[in-house]
Amino acid sequence: QVQLVESGGGLVQAGDSLRLSCAASGRTSSTYAMGWFRQAPGKEREFVAAITWSGGSTYYADSMKGRFTISRDNAKNTMYLQMNSLKPEDTAVYYCAARRRYGSVVVSDEVLYDYWGQGTQVTVSS
Repeated sequence: QVQLVESGGGLVQAGDSLRLSCAASGRTSSTYAMGWFRQAPGKEREFVAAITWSGGSTYYADSMKGRFTISRDNAKNTMYLQMNSLKPEDTAVYYCAARRRYGSVVVSDEVLYDYWGQGTQVTVSS
């Protein structure tokens, strides 16, 4: 079992930056591929970014490319999402997720992830 806890959300203004963290605990979490998803009010949850267990490969949703950066520090069992040039449309609850199998493959389909955090709210004001 893996437990995931997100932190770093908050209220910021458009153009600001935030760094989200996802602390993982539990067995062999460092071998899992991980990802970030988000859910805006009234919308379905959507893929943001994913990273392999080693951090060697990353994958982004098109709308996040160039603004968001996913990374991880396996020594700290923590994954990060650096978000720059935030826009009001980035307002959402951000979730981290971990995938138990195929840690060297990045995927965007949420059904392929096994573990989820409870989310952290990001609000971007205009």
